[in-house]
Amino acid sequence: MQTFLKVTAAAVLLATGACASKPAPVAETPPVETAPVVKEEVKVVETTPVETSTIAPGSLEDFRVNVGERVYFDLDQYRLDSDDQDILKRQAAWLASYPNVRILVAGNCDERGTREYNLALGERRANAVKEYLVSLGVSASRVDTVSYGKERPVVAGSNDQSWALNRNGWTQVVSGATS
Repeated sequence: MQTFLKVTAAAVLLATGACASKPAPVAETPPVETAPVVKEEVKVVETTPVETSTIAPGSLEDFRVNVGERVYFDLDQYRLDSDDQDILKRQAAWLASYPNVRILVAGNCDERGTREYNLALGERRANAVKEYLVSLGVSASRVDTVSYGKERPVVAGSNDQSWALNRNGWTQVVSGATS
């Protein structure tokens, strides 16, 4: 035990001593001579401006590409997660900019479950989207809902990826958009 204490004390003293020492001064280096700067002529090349988008504001394509038209749900759920809410916030802002636009929110399900179950679940999904948009200031009179259940899949397939894509709330512009 005494040997351990002696070794520990020696290590502490060495560490303390190492921290207390000053760094060695750095020797000054002579200035470096540089060659004279030669100015070169700069050529200005004209470029055509880059067009950022060909999508007309207020169009169906504007809504689809720049806003987002679908939110996705978990299996047997109609709860909106934060990603869904972000998309719906963009939809509400877009709808506020275009007050003559009317939309239809379609609730969709994957192929599993009975026709009746999926029609009811699709209705809850569509209503969840509508209620959230209304809570953000969109007039309820501008939003219609429909449930397609499992009748209109986005993608064909009987696997997790296909099912996940088919469980959605799809917001469609039905009137009032610019051409």
